[in-house]
Amino acid sequence: MALQDGDEAPAFTLARDGGGTVSLGDFQGRKLVLYAYPKDDTPGCTQEAIAFNRLKAEFAAAGTEILGISPDPVKSHDKFKAKHGLDFALAADETQQALQAYGIWVEKSMYGRTYMGVERTTFLIGADGKIARIWRKVKVPGHAEEVLAAAKAL
Repeated sequence: MALQDGDEAPAFTLARDGGGTVSLGDFQGRKLVLYAYPKDDTPGCTQEAIAFNRLKAEFAAAGTEILGISPDPVKSHDKFKAKHGLDFALAADETQQALQAYGIWVEKSMYGRTYMGVERTTFLIGADGKIARIWRKVKVPGHAEEVLAAAKAL
């Protein structure tokens, strides 16, 4: 069953860029934008990351942290962050455990071929650990600004 606004955000602990781990508990008492994207350094994913990064100070002023998550390995995240000057954590979910818990590891199709992949989705998680808002099948242009407005209103 798909997660909905008001649900408890599923806990996770994942490897992160730069080494070490990141977990949902690390953000306890603060708001969190958890945005899931399919692949490092692809056009849409790069635009989305740069948009969130550009607004990082405004998110911080709204008491909100940003965390990107994809199935790419840490090494890929490190290169992606360095190439684009990203200033927030990227979680590596190579086993898709967290992506599955959030219901966003789904069957996709392209050019008649079906495969499993990430459905581009953003979760705004409140300081109480509950999901305040979900954006599914995200279209990148204007998305980070929309999430910022919701974070400010929370």
